[in-house]
Amino acid sequence: MGYPTKVQLIQRKESRQWYINFPAPIAEAMGFVKGETVEWVIQDARHLLLNRLETPASEPSKKKR
Repeated sequence: MGYPTKVQLIQRKESRQWYINFPAPIAEAMGFVKGETVEWVIQDARHLLLNRLETPASEPSKKKR
């Protein structure tokens, strides 16, 4: 099952920033922690990969829904 997410654009006078928010179920399943650094890699025009720079100490608990 996927989680559709809108891409947001914040435009200011001299800059613009793009935002993509992670739905909570994805962040929880991945075991993300506040302040964690990740790296985006462009695979091709349709695929954007997210690499974790460090693996969490333990696997996140998997909850059945």
